[in-house]
Amino acid sequence: MSHPVKHFITITQHRHKVIAHAFRAGIGWQGLGHDLSKYSPTEFFSGAKYYQGNRSPGEAQREDVGYSEMWLHHQGRNKHHYEYWFDYVPAARAYGPVKMPVRYVAEMFCDRMAACKTYQKEKYTDRSALEYFMRGQARNRMHPETAALLEGWLRVLAEKGEREAFATVREAVKKKTY
Repeated sequence: MSHPVKHFITITQHRHKVIAHAFRAGIGWQGLGHDLSKYSPTEFFSGAKYYQGNRSPGEAQREDVGYSEMWLHHQGRNKHHYEYWFDYVPAARAYGPVKMPVRYVAEMFCDRMAACKTYQKEKYTDRSALEYFMRGQARNRMHPETAALLEGWLRVLAEKGEREAFATVREAVKKKTY
């Protein structure tokens, strides 16, 4: 059963959390454009159809049809997803992950934190995003420096809280270095 209103509320709440986090991370203007593709027909209608409220509808679509059209659309248009950053790597003579610019890693940090808050609700803790990252395969698929930077920020969040984590991210964004 399709849930367009519930899906709209969920993606909008998530987006607003990311925007608030982005301002705290020093990338506020960038945050304003976060996930606008989720309102496009390709992503929105699939998201409404596979809406569950406790996880990404892309996972349900993938289980149903074997792939997620909405995710393929989304990752190719949003630079805060590491999957966007695959290119031909001349040294390897193959396609692979390339190092992400720090401002997009910062947005990915904000996105992961906001997603955990959105889906876990009252079960969310400052460790949630790190635990999700460590359980998943993303860190093995990202450029090693990108994965190390994101993991480091998630560890600061888990061990020292939001205030210290955002200060750490802001400093890296300001320096534009890893």
